[in-house]
Amino acid sequence: MTISTSLPISENEFQTMKARYQAAGQDHLFTFFEELGPSEQQSLYQQLCDFDVDRINQIYQTAMEGAARQEDCNVEPLSEQVFDSVLTASPRLLKEWETLGLTLIAQGKVAVILMAGGQGTRLGSSDPKGCYDINLPSKKSLFQLQAERILRLQALARQYKKPTDPVVSVIPWYIMTSGPTHQPTVDYFEQHNYFGLDKGNIYFFEQGTLPCLTMDGKIILESKSKVAIAPDGNGGIYAAVQNKGVIADLKRRGILYSHCYCVDNCLAKVADPVFIGYCVSKQTDCGVKVVAKAAPEEPVGVVCRRNGKYGVVEYSEISKEISERRRPDGSLAFGAANIANHFFSTEFLERVPTFAAQLEYHIAKKKIKYVDLQSGEQVVPQSNSGMKLECFVFDVFPHAKNLSVLEVDRKEEFSPLKNAPGSGVDCPETSRRDIIAQHTRFILKAGGNIVGDLNDPLVQFELSPWVSYGGEGIQDVIQNKTITLPAIIETKYDLIRLAN
Repeated sequence: MTISTSLPISENEFQTMKARYQAAGQDHLFTFFEELGPSEQQSLYQQLCDFDVDRINQIYQTAMEGAARQEDCNVEPLSEQVFDSVLTASPRLLKEWETLGLTLIAQGKVAVILMAGGQGTRLGSSDPKGCYDINLPSKKSLFQLQAERILRLQALARQYKKPTDPVVSVIPWYIMTSGPTHQPTVDYFEQHNYFGLDKGNIYFFEQGTLPCLTMDGKIILESKSKVAIAPDGNGGIYAAVQNKGVIADLKRRGILYSHCYCVDNCLAKVADPVFIGYCVSKQTDCGVKVVAKAAPEEPVGVVCRRNGKYGVVEYSEISKEISERRRPDGSLAFGAANIANHFFSTEFLERVPTFAAQLEYHIAKKKIKYVDLQSGEQVVPQSNSGMKLECFVFDVFPHAKNLSVLEVDRKEEFSPLKNAPGSGVDCPETSRRDIIAQHTRFILKAGGNIVGDLNDPLVQFELSPWVSYGGEGIQDVIQNKTITLPAIIETKYDLIRLAN
């Protein structure tokens, strides 16, 4: 087999790589190499150089062994030692956690890591999901809502240190994208002037990919010159923060703790000081936020002990009897619903490579386009033709030295955007409804009143996160006052102007 003389590689380099793939049983990837033009040869060669073919084979082998075991799912509920709830914690304890969290933010010890690799395909959009407009009166995207929460929190935290303290109270924002969403995300932030945040404190990085495989572990050629690839799951964040310089940047900045969550949750309390303070007070290296399952049959994974180790068990993996089991107080014994919302110490993120080889990837069977190795024609299958291998963010839980789980109020912190408009569940309409309902509660709790039809699905009411992160800072203006709809409150001035 020969390579084009115009390629910037030697015949020896090429043969060395080919031998590596041959030894791994993956040399079919070179079937059409001699037919390709120089640019296509270079493209395929570069793709194959970027893969660790022995690691890919190992991931496949481990995943298949795990799928074949079908071991009994011996589950135990979370113990009181690792579980707390903001719903039952005393106001004094909540204030202690919040104060500690805000103090750490003031000291520049806290960062945010956002998992934002998904596209809005199911929403009818090819844009990154964070760019999606849930039709709030302000037309703000998910990215903008989260940016304004960071801005507000930075402003609040500055009062937890002396004005003469030289430490800058910023929350660096590390945004994990994917191949299709990376450049559109960067462009979107540039077009919107980073929503008022300092560009130097926003760090975009791509999650990794893995090649798609046949059912017998062969890497799939999508075309003669391209391997079929797919994102490696949200658990790919651990390799990405290592490989893309995120951990190095965290250490350079002196960041000790990070809050990690998914972009599609419009109610996410970004860098939540209560959660940060809770986890640090528990000397946690890996923390988890959960909400109470709405019902035993709700199709969500639950955080619990599985075969003696902490982890997430999917609803399909436990029996009806176990899912309905209750504690003496009537709550579900297995009711800690996973919402992909986490706390990590920087030390823990640094330690992941020491056990990364033990992480078991999950098999997702898919319809994957492939080129027929005999005819050279591309095939678009009508049934599952291969698999994508994914690691999930919770796969590291068993390796935490000190895991802590904090239950939060679903209506205040969890409203995911998963489904198409009009579907009625976890869709743009429910996201919009839940944001506006929360802003309404902020006003009412502060002693204010609202006049207008709040049940109207197109109600024109909104309170910017820049004005209030969690309902704070508005009582002095709104107490015993009334806001008449429509009212879109973007600044403190708007609040004062509209409160009568």
